[in-house]
Amino acid sequence: MTDSGERAGADSGPGVGGGVGPGADTGESTFTVLVAAAANLGIAAAKAVAGVVSGSSAMLSEAAHSVADTVTEGMLLAALRRSGKPADEDHPVGYAGERYVWALLAAVATFVGGAVFSLYDGIHTLTHGETPGDPLVSYIVLAVAFLLEGYSLRTGVRQVGAEAARTGTPFARYLRFMPDTTVKAVVMEDSAALVGLLLAAGGLLGGQLTGSGVWDGTASILIGVLLVYVAWVLGRSNARLLVGRPLPRALRAAVREELLSVPHVVGILDLTTLIQGPREFMVAAKIDFRDLASAADVEWACEQAEARLRARIPAIRRVYLDPTPGGLAPSPGPAPTKGPDNDPGPDPTPGTSGPTGLSA
Repeated sequence: MTDSGERAGADSGPGVGGGVGPGADTGESTFTVLVAAAANLGIAAAKAVAGVVSGSSAMLSEAAHSVADTVTEGMLLAALRRSGKPADEDHPVGYAGERYVWALLAAVATFVGGAVFSLYDGIHTLTHGETPGDPLVSYIVLAVAFLLEGYSLRTGVRQVGAEAARTGTPFARYLRFMPDTTVKAVVMEDSAALVGLLLAAGGLLGGQLTGSGVWDGTASILIGVLLVYVAWVLGRSNARLLVGRPLPRALRAAVREELLSVPHVVGILDLTTLIQGPREFMVAAKIDFRDLASAADVEWACEQAEARLRARIPAIRRVYLDPTPGGLAPSPGPAPTKGPDNDPGPDPTPGTSGPTGLSA
C-alpha cells in the first residue's frame, strides 16, 4: 500500500473549504465555548437565588439547567484542549477523537445534571404542590438570562454559519452533520436555554394568574423533556463519530472525481473515508492503475492524487492508496505433477485403484 499522507499526519492544515487551519478553528471554537460558559455560570447563580425567593420549581429547574450547561462547557473546553495535542508514537493519528469522548460525556452531564433534576422537581411540584412567592425577581433574572443566552447563541450561530458558507452547505444541514460537536453542543444548549426561559416565564405567569402550582410544575417537566432531547441528539452525534462516520456523500463524490482525474488511474475498486476529527479526514482507496504504467508512474500518480485531494478538501490529512489490479481472475495454482507419457502418477488415496476409488 502506498501511504501518501501519513508523514503529514501531525502537521496543521487548513480546514474544510480552505483558508482556516485547525489552530484557528480551535481558537474560534474555544472562544464560543468560553462565552457560553461565562454566561451560564452567572445565570445559574442568579436563577438559583430567584428560585429560592419566588419558590418556583421552574426557576430551580432552570438553575439546574444552567449548572449542567456550565459543567458541559467545562468538558467541552477539556475536549478542545486535549484534542489539539500533536500525534506521537503512542497515538500516531493524533488525539482528535478525544473531542468526541469529552463531548459525549458533556451530553451525559446535560441529561443527569439538568434533565433528571427538572423532571423530578416538576413531578414533585405536581404531587405535593408549592407556595408561590414574589415572582418579580424571577422575571428580572429571566430577562437578563435571555439577553446573555441570546448573545452566546449568536456567537455559536455565527461560527456555524461561516463554516456552512465556506462549504456551500445549508445552515440546518451543516449543523446536523457538522464534525465539530463542541460548537454544535453550544448552539443546541443555548437554543434549549432560550426555550427553557420562555417555559419558565410561562410557568411563573400561569401560577401568578391562577394561584396554582400546576403551571410551574408543568413548565419544569417540559424543561426536563427538552434537555432529554438535547442530550440524546448530542450523545448520538458523538457516538456515531466515535464509532466511525464517513465523509458526506458530496465529499466522497469529490474524492472519487479527483482520484479518477489523475493520469494512469483507470478505476477505483474500493473507497473508504473516515472523519477522525473536525478538521482531520482520512482517505483510503484500492486503485486500478494502467497496466503499462511503470513503478515510477504509480508513485508519481499517488503524489498527484494526494496533492489534488488536499487542494480540493484541505481537511484531508491522511491518504492511503493501494495499487490493485482490476477485473483479473486470481492466478491458477501450480499444475499437478505428471509422470512419463502424461501419466498422472499413483492415486493419492491408499488402498484404491484407478479413478473409481474402488478397492483392489
